[in-house]
Amino acid sequence: MASPLIGITLDYEESGGYSKMPWYALRENYCSAVSRFGAIPLPLPHEVERVEEYLELLDGLVITGGAFDVSPELYGESGRHETVKTKDRRTQFEFAMTKGAIERKIPVLGICGGQQLLNVVLGGTLIQHIPDSVENALEHEQKNSRTEPGHYVAVKPGTLLHAILGMDSIAVNSAHHQAVAKVAPGAIVDAMAPDGVIEGIELPAHPFCLGVQWHPEYFVTPADEKIMAAFVKAARHA
Repeated sequence: MASPLIGITLDYEESGGYSKMPWYALRENYCSAVSRFGAIPLPLPHEVERVEEYLELLDGLVITGGAFDVSPELYGESGRHETVKTKDRRTQFEFAMTKGAIERKIPVLGICGGQQLLNVVLGGTLIQHIPDSVENALEHEQKNSRTEPGHYVAVKPGTLLHAILGMDSIAVNSAHHQAVAKVAPGAIVDAMAPDGVIEGIELPAHPFCLGVQWHPEYFVTPADEKIMAAFVKAARHA
């Protein structure tokens, strides 16, 4: 059987650091995490006019995270928290890719900010800044290494995520200041932090459409390996 081709969205910077010109970036472990289970990773430049052509090629889509936020206007909010930073062209591209992948029943895995975008694409809303919105919130931007757990999440029985993991609770890393607020129509919550912050969503009507608020590409625990393996398996049979 041919190796599935997995599109992975890139980050974007205007200038500075790597180059004086605008540049793309992607952590290596996004690619190696899918390659480990037999898939071919394909980083995706933000060519919005090429979305349909990309989708014709792909067997699966990973929506990556990053140090930026989905514009509140996209989920109907005119106010913007002072911490919110947007990358509008990246979001425009990822929005179109995610919408198209869902329509085509292509397996989708939204990671951290990718889960947040997934919820917005499906019609949900976001908490713009957890510390200002969630009483007694955990430290969702953990100070220890991303290669270590930050907290536990409860996994809801009867969900795709629970079927993949076979566990009611797992340890996860944590690197976010936003989260799902109103869950999108048709989507369900499959993981929750002890402070009530939504850590996972999925779309039951879709063969494999999963969002996780943590970063399974780090393989912090065997649960992360199970998530990546299940995603690649779904892409292989898409």
